[in-house]
Amino acid sequence: MKNIVYVVLLALPVALIGCAGSNKEKQPYDKDLEAQVSKIHRGEYLVTIAGCGDCHTPKVMTAQGPQPDMERYLSGYNANNPLGEYDTTLAQSGRWALFSGEMTAAAGPWGVSFAANLTPDGTGLGNWSLENFRTALRKGKYKGIESSRPLLPPMPWQNYAQFSDQDIEAIFEYLKSIKPVENLVPQAIAPKM
Repeated sequence: MKNIVYVVLLALPVALIGCAGSNKEKQPYDKDLEAQVSKIHRGEYLVTIAGCGDCHTPKVMTAQGPQPDMERYLSGYNANNPLGEYDTTLAQSGRWALFSGEMTAAAGPWGVSFAANLTPDGTGLGNWSLENFRTALRKGKYKGIESSRPLLPPMPWQNYAQFSDQDIEAIFEYLKSIKPVENLVPQAIAPKM
């Protein structure tokens, strides 16, 4: 009987201490935060199924072939990597399009195009507005500026123009939420005549 009394006497203070913290006010449910998180998850899904990383994420060569370099996820053509030599005659013939080893630069009759940095760094989408992003996807305009040059192949903006406004906003919010990567992608190179 004495043992039971001791156990109760020892357990009682522990129970009281445990209950002391339960008077805290519960945090209100934040519908706006949940909606934002849901939008970001939708954007991640769309970026994945649209294959944005296929061109905008540099690759590393492995025994299984090229694999995405997730440290540079969606950072575009590596500005520190000089463009290797390629057969301009073959590229400009219109019969071939050639890709760089990292799969982030493409050469063809249009010249050489470089995959853009889609991260929220200032060298990427960091200073873009949703309207700039919408203009780039819907109208195929470089940097989302109406008066700029067209986006070059292989960017399939004509397909992405079919995204709903909600999808474009979700993609934009997701891209603004990923890790920023400083990488100022070079300008496109015009075809050699």
